[in-house]
Amino acid sequence: MMLYPAMNKLTANVPNRYLLVNVVARRARQIAQRAEDYGEKLSEKPVTSSIKEVADGSISVAAADVAIKDVEA
Repeated sequence: MMLYPAMNKLTANVPNRYLLVNVVARRARQIAQRAEDYGEKLSEKPVTSSIKEVADGSISVAAADVAIKDVEA
């Protein structure tokens, strides 16, 4: 089974798999909540979007709390 993005690319930004799941889930909830609040239609699932953000390096362990708090504000 092939995963995209690859797990090693995801763990480069968030080295712990359990923390990775936590960060992705928290960000996905934020994306879904924002879409609901503004009545936006999402083109992809919130989990997919949050995984892509981690893979791109937009969210890392060091910046996870800061980035998540900034989005909430």
